[in-house]
Amino acid sequence: MKPKISVIIPMYNVERFLRRCLDSVKNQTFQDWTAICVDDGSPDKSGSIAEEYAKKDKRFIVIHKENGGLSDARNAGMEKVKSEYVMFLDSDDFIHPQTMEIAYGLAQKNGTDIVSWYKDKMYRPQLLVRHKLKLDTERVMPHGIKKRYDINKVKYFVADNIFEHATELSHTKMKWPIKHCYVWRHLIRTDFLKGIEFIKGILFEDFPWWSTVMLRRPSVTITNLPFYYYYPNLNSIDMGSKKAKKIICWLIGLKTSFVLYQDTASDYEMQKWQENYMWPVIIHQIAKELKNVNEESDKKEIRKMLVDLDRLNVFKNPTGKKADKYMELIYDFIGK
Repeated sequence: MKPKISVIIPMYNVERFLRRCLDSVKNQTFQDWTAICVDDGSPDKSGSIAEEYAKKDKRFIVIHKENGGLSDARNAGMEKVKSEYVMFLDSDDFIHPQTMEIAYGLAQKNGTDIVSWYKDKMYRPQLLVRHKLKLDTERVMPHGIKKRYDINKVKYFVADNIFEHATELSHTKMKWPIKHCYVWRHLIRTDFLKGIEFIKGILFEDFPWWSTVMLRRPSVTITNLPFYYYYPNLNSIDMGSKKAKKIICWLIGLKTSFVLYQDTASDYEMQKWQENYMWPVIIHQIAKELKNVNEESDKKEIRKMLVDLDRLNVFKNPTGKKADKYMELIYDFIGK
């Protein structure tokens, strides 16, 4: 029989954290799952550790492939999914034991395409403080992981219009917000994701992926339960990449999403996406970071990409606090 949930776990140089991640799946109170572990050409023991779990529990499936990056690994995992629902888990992170139980229960109860939850907001800051103090972080577990929930008492909100709840902003007056584009905060009906792939070779692939998901107009159940534990791995792709590369990746995702919305979104959807995603990305991830680009070759590449976006009218009608000020930074950078 097909499992009800597949969880896709890309792996690359995570042998220090992988057992904790896989144990969090193995210890779920919900048992009808398959874990698709994608060894993305990892040079450490990640692949063999996953194989160890697979030998003991057939619900763990291991894929070994040449290194292609996080997007490619997630896409490879999606190709193996045969379940009703799918979720994603980064291999240096872990989840609450009731994540699948509650999420699947809410999906069945409300019949929505997506169930979204929150991350534990105290765990990552706590570990960053411990890191600065040179204290152990790898064996520290979040306090909330021992808490147990009754699905009949869980608070949630059902939304048919995701554009009223989704935002890239950390601070928002939205009720029941779905903050940021994190791929790992959702249980999603597998059929709903058909044809949506992650852009290979870029960082922050969540942004164009989630922007595309939103345009499918999903119904969503939102709960504020802190089910995801995000570990600040200082050797991760994000934390280890230089500023110029990050900006370039944001620009690629921005252009891809803008063209898609320009072609297929309603005026309302375009306006909400620009307000809650496009301009926060332009301001906080691009304009504010341009001063940190030092190499001339990087400046030339970024300048060319910004000019291309300007020709597409991406920067027309700035929206957000001090958006005009940050547009001046962009235009100064490109010499306009």
